[in-house]
Amino acid sequence: MSGPRVSSFFLGNSSGVSFSIILSPRDEDTGKLHRGNCSGSKRAGDWNLDVTPGLNTCKVTVSLTRTLELCLPNATDCCPSPLCVVETLQVLACRGPVMLSQLLIQAEIFANSSFTGNISENATIIPNQAFQPLGSCPCNLTAGACDVRCCCDLECTPDLKQLFNGSCFSGVFGGDVNPPFHQLCSSQSMEYTPEWFPFLCVQSSLDNTPFLGYFYHGSTSTPKFPAFAISLQTSPGKLFTGYRQGDPIITEENEYFTIPQQSLAGQCVGNAPVAYLQDFDVKCLTSLVSYKEGLPHHGRINTGTADFIQQNVIYRTITDRGKFITERESLHPAEALCQNVTFAEHYTFICKDKNIEQVNVTVFLGSLCDGEILSQRFTVEFLSLRSTNGEELFENPGYEVGKPVRAANINASDPLGTLNIWQPAGRGLCASATYTPVLFGVDSYSGCMLEVGINEDCSLLRGNVTEKLNSLIQATHVGKRGNSSYSDLNDWVEIIRLDPSSSDTNVSNGNLKGFCPDIPANLNIQIMFAEVGAVQGIPQQHILAVQISYSTVVWQFQCGLSCGNSLSFLPISASVQFIEVPAQPPIPRTRYHRIYAEFDCNKNDVCWPQLLYPLTRFYTGEPYSQCLAKGLFLAFLVLLAAIMSNPLFSKLWSR
Repeated sequence: MSGPRVSSFFLGNSSGVSFSIILSPRDEDTGKLHRGNCSGSKRAGDWNLDVTPGLNTCKVTVSLTRTLELCLPNATDCCPSPLCVVETLQVLACRGPVMLSQLLIQAEIFANSSFTGNISENATIIPNQAFQPLGSCPCNLTAGACDVRCCCDLECTPDLKQLFNGSCFSGVFGGDVNPPFHQLCSSQSMEYTPEWFPFLCVQSSLDNTPFLGYFYHGSTSTPKFPAFAISLQTSPGKLFTGYRQGDPIITEENEYFTIPQQSLAGQCVGNAPVAYLQDFDVKCLTSLVSYKEGLPHHGRINTGTADFIQQNVIYRTITDRGKFITERESLHPAEALCQNVTFAEHYTFICKDKNIEQVNVTVFLGSLCDGEILSQRFTVEFLSLRSTNGEELFENPGYEVGKPVRAANINASDPLGTLNIWQPAGRGLCASATYTPVLFGVDSYSGCMLEVGINEDCSLLRGNVTEKLNSLIQATHVGKRGNSSYSDLNDWVEIIRLDPSSSDTNVSNGNLKGFCPDIPANLNIQIMFAEVGAVQGIPQQHILAVQISYSTVVWQFQCGLSCGNSLSFLPISASVQFIEVPAQPPIPRTRYHRIYAEFDCNKNDVCWPQLLYPLTRFYTGEPYSQCLAKGLFLAFLVLLAAIMSNPLFSKLWSR
């Protein structure tokens, strides 16, 4: 350590563990450190030991109590030399007489070099940049040595300059900090000097140059941004009128409340603000090396009216780590380093109108070892205060794009239903695939692989595939709106199911082994919706009907040189398609619209309104002067042809 304070962490259960600090002098004969024992205390010499307990961890801080000032004449309790402290410390963690852990600290601390005497009058004066350049030789980058090609470097001898005299840096970087400007009469930098230049040039010395800013003295005006420009806001503003949908949630420190979220590129961003009334469910991959703790849960959140509420945090322990650990390396259990980390965080915001009434957080903790890949999960859900069973009852009764489609089992004791598709993981097998809900307005396609043997019975295979597909839809009805109530049957539409067609092929399984026709391998979910109105200018979209059908395929066992008892894979899939239908018949087109369509340049190959387009300023194929001259000449020819075709002109010509 090189400072008066250093901290470290003790990982593991700290109940019954005592910490102590001792000075460890070296043996004069062997040069080795004396072995410490567990009979020490939390103070040794000028050192103090502070322990801050936490959840399965303790923060250990070692601090120096003496001053680090250099000694003045006839002074004590100070540092006689610049290297003030050179000591070796040992921090011990013991449970009774047994030593659990040991931390060795080598302290080399120098005295403070702050000056407390009188300041000399020989201070360095920084020149005014408006009149004199601060750096007369910007290419002089190395102190005490000659920089190659830097001819203004005073450390370059004439012999060294001869080596690169013809390749010196030019411009300001090469030392030409006051180049003559173009308006100067003595300047010859202009390639083509106009004829009037000698009469309008400027007679001035190089000390009065615009490159130093001498010409730009005076008041400056703040640039005005147009109304449609968005200025960069470094910190969020305080809320007093409540949140609106999409507004970032603010903390007591007037900062954004952030939770790891997924970016457009697919990567997880740790400091992404949480938007009001926008649910999400993301998974982020991390390891023990790259693991970072998120925001502490003791911070208070702005309710939207300048009041603050505390988060209600519940800690739970993960028992089944297999759902979160996606990859493991073959390490010996004794060699693997493990740490207690956060596996998942579930946030539930209880809202009323535009304010946040309550925040409930459930944190799932588990042990992550070195060499394992953790799939962290973060969910945010907004619920209304009027809800009693987890229903979202916001002011927008229609569906929102990206929200889960509500499903129900009307005839069951538990009416909560699910409408899911697969989310494959690992090898993509159906046995290890998880589910993800169907999102409104999002067409999706997913599937998994089903292991099938060569001696598979076709009837059993059809039943197994149908059962796998039906497991995605555990519902009989789908909600018309996003806030459909389970107690009102009119808020739901029944799911129309088209059963898979049965096979009429009289082929015995023994005759054609590894061949099965009419396997319902594809599940098609078609959801028809319409826009039925608007609430406060927000369009309301309702689901009108839901139909489920199956597509059959012919399965044939695929094998290489020998089939044997190997397994083959049958891909099964599920697709979701949203079909928008008009809520009412479209308005018949009037005669005006039919005539206007003939002159619409976006719908016709011939665009009459752009007949004179070459004569407008928008045409950039040729200079405008040439286009205007050609246009006038063309108009003259048309006028001449009109005059010559007149009968009066022919009579005058005959005379």
